[in-house]
Amino acid sequence: QVQLVESGGGLVQAGGSLRLSCAASGIIFSINNMGWYRQAPGKQRELVAGSTSGGRTNYADSVKGRFTISRDNAKKTVFLQMNSLKPEDTAVYYCNADVRGPVGWLDVWGQGTQVTVSS
Repeated sequence: QVQLVESGGGLVQAGGSLRLSCAASGIIFSINNMGWYRQAPGKQRELVAGSTSGGRTNYADSVKGRFTISRDNAKKTVFLQMNSLKPEDTAVYYCNADVRGPVGWLDVWGQGTQVTVSS
């Protein structure tokens, strides 16, 4: 019953910005790590940005200085602000979270949201 729902993807020109959101719902006692992954056609899924419950963050080298991950724990939501977008950022972006519910810890994934950057 625990779900993650992403929103905010779309089509933008190179140099533009997008803000992705991911909201967790269901019976949730706590959330530890949350993160954003992406997968381009023919490529491996890769970690873009991660955030711990204590506020520590990490980023892929390719997005450092351009992307920012943040979270609102009260709303059980994580965000990814993407600036100075490049065509190479085109991919399906997935939200991931470690969620504690009635049956223990779960590794939960969202359905993904498409980001397309044109030149």
